[in-house]
Amino acid sequence: MGEEYNEEVGQVGEIGGVGIGQEANLENGAGEEFVLPAKVTPWTRVKNILFYEIKLELTPYQQKVFKEVHDFWHQEITAEKIHNFLFQEISFGK
Repeated sequence: MGEEYNEEVGQVGEIGGVGIGQEANLENGAGEEFVLPAKVTPWTRVKNILFYEIKLELTPYQQKVFKEVHDFWHQEITAEKIHNFLFQEISFGK
């Protein structure tokens, strides 16, 4: 797939069929050059961990509960609703 790291040059000759500094023919950017890092830095590793794509598959019941919680936290709260809640009639006993 690719060549070994060349310490004298400081780059890999080819990675995944695209060489470093080699022009690639892409639909959106024909003729652009790819500049790939010569080594993986600690910051790249941190970014890969933090921005790892997570896919959740929920059951229909879990989706229903998630939607109810979402709707509760994102409901519109108005002054009228607060007033009605605070000054509602309360009855004790029979």
